[in-house]
Amino acid sequence: MKLYSYWRSQATFRVRVALNLKGIAVEDSFIHLEKGDQYTDAYKAVNPLSVVPSLVLDDGTTLTQSMAILEYLEEVYPTPALLPENPLDRARVRAICQIAVSDSHPLMVPRVRHYLERELGLDEPTRLKWMQHWIAAAMRAIETHLTGDKRTGRFCHGDAPTLADVCLVAQVIGARGQQCDLTPYPTAVRIADDCLKLPPFASAHPRLRPDAPKQN
Repeated sequence: MKLYSYWRSQATFRVRVALNLKGIAVEDSFIHLEKGDQYTDAYKAVNPLSVVPSLVLDDGTTLTQSMAILEYLEEVYPTPALLPENPLDRARVRAICQIAVSDSHPLMVPRVRHYLERELGLDEPTRLKWMQHWIAAAMRAIETHLTGDKRTGRFCHGDAPTLADVCLVAQVIGARGQQCDLTPYPTAVRIADDCLKLPPFASAHPRLRPDAPKQN
């Protein structure tokens, strides 16, 4: 398999963690979103939306959209399970996933930030305020789900990682990258930090990716 990725992509982080949890090795192909690699004809042939991740299977089939990839991996590689068996529990896990994946993350990706800057003329402080607003809205909702449901355990749902944890950790990493105050969300932060102590999560951290800029 080949995974097209960008070091700070939350969506790619989600897929990489799931691959790690299931013990699936992939070949990396790096797409620099800030330099515009995603808009080349070659990459558009892989992913018409010009986003990451894209997962190319051994038979050449290309999968796009992180949640679709996560669901595929769960169906084809069911061990360890990242979704509960009970349909109601699955719905809860998927709901937590979608708060991060559908309601928050799309509003802070590079193509949206660039549009706000280049087409609407928003300066950096205004763009940062925009992103922090939507990140906080998602974090409040996730925190409420976690604290208001007895099914929350060491992780978002029980005492083993699920797709909800995969999506939550990406959300928290992104929130920290946008200088968000996370003190109002202690349960979500506690779970995310516990996940990041586990090798499948820790090794996928954006700052550890080979294409990440070197830190002083």
